[in-house]
Amino acid sequence: MRYDSIDSKFFVRNRERLLEKLKPNSLVIIHANDIFPTNADGTMSFRQNNDLFYLTGIDQEETILVLSPDAALEADRAILFVRETSEQIAIWEGDKLTKEQATEASGMENIQWTDTFESTFRRLAVQAENIYLHTNEYVAAANTVETCNLRFIRRCQELYPLHNYERIAVPLQELRMVKDPEEIKFLQKAIDITEAGFRRVLKFLKPGVGEWELEAEYLHEFVRSKSRGFAYSPIIGSGKNACALHYLDNDDICDDGEMVLMDVGAEYGNWNADMTRTVPVNGKFTPRQKDVYEAVLRVMWGANEILRPGLTPSEYQKQVLEIMEKELIGLGLIDAGEAKEQDDTKKLVKKYFMHGTSHHLGLDVHDVHPANVPYAVGQVLTIEPGIYIREENLGVRIENDVIIGETGNIDMFANFPTTVEEIEAAMAE
Repeated sequence: MRYDSIDSKFFVRNRERLLEKLKPNSLVIIHANDIFPTNADGTMSFRQNNDLFYLTGIDQEETILVLSPDAALEADRAILFVRETSEQIAIWEGDKLTKEQATEASGMENIQWTDTFESTFRRLAVQAENIYLHTNEYVAAANTVETCNLRFIRRCQELYPLHNYERIAVPLQELRMVKDPEEIKFLQKAIDITEAGFRRVLKFLKPGVGEWELEAEYLHEFVRSKSRGFAYSPIIGSGKNACALHYLDNDDICDDGEMVLMDVGAEYGNWNADMTRTVPVNGKFTPRQKDVYEAVLRVMWGANEILRPGLTPSEYQKQVLEIMEKELIGLGLIDAGEAKEQDDTKKLVKKYFMHGTSHHLGLDVHDVHPANVPYAVGQVLTIEPGIYIREENLGVRIENDVIIGETGNIDMFANFPTTVEEIEAAMAE
């Protein structure tokens, strides 16, 4: 097995906590993600529905979770449906989970084959008053592709139009925001693998290297460390490319005298790291590069002090922009007098820092969260300020991941080279 095993008690706890949030006489149904096609007979790699994984630990296609806590028969109160294997499937695709393995992973006793789901669903649906179904309710999600869960919603409502329908995404968002110790363990593993990749790249980087070569160095280190690879498409932008927030081509040469911005993270066991570091291609910061880098670093440290329980994301971002404004004035990028006259939109600041400072992190890189809910102890967030000076072909972003603690935040990147001196020393090794 590629990953360390996950304690099934984690998934048991998650289901128990979810049941506490349901209305009486309810039925929950969550399907696995589809395997999406590419071209001809090609397919994309399978990636499990994170809510299903959070509740079951099952990382296999055609899986269905059914929870019916008030069902008449005790065996019907929690059922996991998994794909039945065959000799042909074993030959072409490899082994699938046995019922015993599904029980071991999920902590669920009643395991059935997926082809028996339909009859069980109809039997339980007529007993229930409320049916909780799954949708992707992330605020920035495009939802342009119809998923298995969306197809099931349509069919379920056609079969049972008089039931009361509920959104399972709402209670799951609340549960997933605060991380269990088991999650913290896997997040830290993903971050440690990312650190190994970063240190490898610092030794490899020199003028004339291609951005794609840095990508390859990261991938090599991640996969050899038992990660499936990148948590998200890597951004490796040198020179002017660092000023494009979602630059993904990674096809330029890193030239002497430039900085290279690397927004890269490893995945481990479905949990994700999210790191950004910006370093000099030749191993030495110029005075201007150092000034801009240290300004961003001070904003990151200041944001870490602000990011405390009870603060809302909107108020947090407002305070970070105020810190950033002072740094931009110090760098000579905006005029102090004009800054005083601008309104709360901070348009002068947003010319050079145009994105949010933090997002939740977990099974999703941009992890689920209700809108503008105050931060709380146990949440994991990124802190990623940046300054992008297009007229100088200079973009700097620094990103750490932190756990919000009772008295202070826990820096999950404590071992990373971060300061100018630490980065130059690591590149000189």
